[in-house]
Amino acid sequence: MEKVVICGANAYEKKYYFNKEFDKIPQSIQDDLHIMCVLFTEETGGILTVGFDEDGELMLETMAEEDDIYYDEIAAGMLVKKVRESRQEVFEALQLYYRAIIKKEPIEDIIKEAEQSGLNE
Repeated sequence: MEKVVICGANAYEKKYYFNKEFDKIPQSIQDDLHIMCVLFTEETGGILTVGFDEDGELMLETMAEEDDIYYDEIAAGMLVKKVRESRQEVFEALQLYYRAIIKKEPIEDIIKEAEQSGLNE
């Protein structure tokens, strides 16, 4: 399976995108993602996407156009880390939703894996 994008914001075009495949996610979480993406790109510029990699891990990717001299890759990376920490519970829930509902992984496997990772922390 390839990467799947939930949502993203583009500072250049002043646009926000939400993947309709995830429209069953509660509206409050959709709204939170919207606000987070837009505020992120307002602060850093460039483009932010939120999605899942081939293994079902949640990813936040930020990028900029080559000629964007105002984009600060280091500041964007630091902000990604801050956002991941402040929204950890939401991202964990999204990851579970993705694995169970979108990828249709067996719930038992997801629970077992979550319990094992909890014991290893």
